[in-house]
Amino acid sequence: MNVATILKDKRGGVISVRPGDSIEAVCQLLADKGIGAVLVMRPEGGIAGILSERDVVRGLAMIGADLLQQGADTIMTKNVMVCSSQDTIEDIMHLMTKRRIRHLPVVDDGHLTGMISIGDVVKRRIADTELEAEALRQYIATG
Repeated sequence: MNVATILKDKRGGVISVRPGDSIEAVCQLLADKGIGAVLVMRPEGGIAGILSERDVVRGLAMIGADLLQQGADTIMTKNVMVCSSQDTIEDIMHLMTKRRIRHLPVVDDGHLTGMISIGDVVKRRIADTELEAEALRQYIATG
């Protein structure tokens, strides 16, 4: 299985903000959408960074409440790891675990095609395991 399988089951597009959008507005968006991270996109296109709940908590600890009025680019992660839709789920699980990443943009041929979370990966892995177990039960029952 690969990342394309995960994207096929996801609904909606990628939620993004602009570098100058306030952290307060980003926090409201995260809460409203029930998500843990947003991509920060350059006005001319392309990924400028990623901003997660974890980044906000760390920023508040370092800067304080004044952070809320600053732009997303103040605390976003600029070195964004990405994957492709052809990457295997096993490779993505390894990358996310090793790098402690919870969200990965999916980029194919230089174009953003989606974003996956560790929750998406775990959900897909569980579904695959359940299918394998059912196939084994059927095999044993008919053997």
